[in-house]
Amino acid sequence: MPTPATPTASTTATPTPGAERDENLRRILGVVGEKFSAQPERATVRFRASGVGGDGVRSDIRIGRHELVVDEPPALAGQDAGPSPVETALAALLSCQVVTYRLWAAKLGILLDDVSVDVEGAIDLRRFYGIDDSGRAGFGDVRLVVTLSGPAGEERYRELAAAVDEHCPVLDLFRNPTPVTVDHVTA
Repeated sequence: MPTPATPTASTTATPTPGAERDENLRRILGVVGEKFSAQPERATVRFRASGVGGDGVRSDIRIGRHELVVDEPPALAGQDAGPSPVETALAALLSCQVVTYRLWAAKLGILLDDVSVDVEGAIDLRRFYGIDDSGRAGFGDVRLVVTLSGPAGEERYRELAAAVDEHCPVLDLFRNPTPVTVDHVTA
């Protein structure tokens, strides 16, 4: 794995709001890069979540140390106790974009003060409700608007965007089929 890029002295003369964050990210990239290069088998990480149905269509979910409520709005038989499953999917995409932009900005030595992301997706609910099975059950389209701020020029931010598009795990999930195995168990 290449050594993370370090900004030149001329680009670090005026500290940016993300300078300390970027330095920390470059340090982590170096340590992780060495570890995964020496032991590639350690680079595969399995993530887990578990959950149980609650009142109505609510799900109470545990992800590591975190608890999350996922629900539907009243129009979809929920109580709006939390974001819907499809909203959490969009939130996962949004947050993964933020992480990936910050990580790759630090890796490429591109000064990035901030990144904000707006995401929206459209779903035709007729398949979900069994009215028309000809379309997709999931998003028909998803649109991201990424706003970058910082002192780097447009060309550097295009380079950063290309790297993020290539390396963002959740964007990859949205763009490409992923094998899924479903085991149905009766208790």
